[in-house]
Amino acid sequence: MTRIESDKVIVNKTPVEIFNFLSNFNNFQKLMPEQVTNWQSTDDECSFTIAGMASLGMKITEKIPHSLIKVTRNGKAPFDFNLDCAIRDMSTQSEVQLAFDADLNPMLKMMAVKPLTNFLNLLVHKLNELP
Repeated sequence: MTRIESDKVIVNKTPVEIFNFLSNFNNFQKLMPEQVTNWQSTDDECSFTIAGMASLGMKITEKIPHSLIKVTRNGKAPFDFNLDCAIRDMSTQSEVQLAFDADLNPMLKMMAVKPLTNFLNLLVHKLNELP
């Protein structure tokens, strides 16, 4: 498995607010860049296409209140993966980091690590733009 981690970002929201937002895939669309198309979601599942990369489906498989959300591949995807959304309590703020573990072959790894890292960083940094 290849592990790709986002930056650790301090967000000016409590862990409860961050957890509640990230626990519902209907909210994730607000974090997505314009390269993401065909977005479909329910509370616990979503699917979308990243232009020039792949179509992905995800499902929330575990929620540990206010600290961790575990997501796994669901349906169509070119490889197996897991995504962990870790939230650390910093009183009135939260430290958030995304960790993506993917079963990438060496060729795909060379092509995908940088764009996936950029994608995770974009998502986590956009949390600071939420009202």
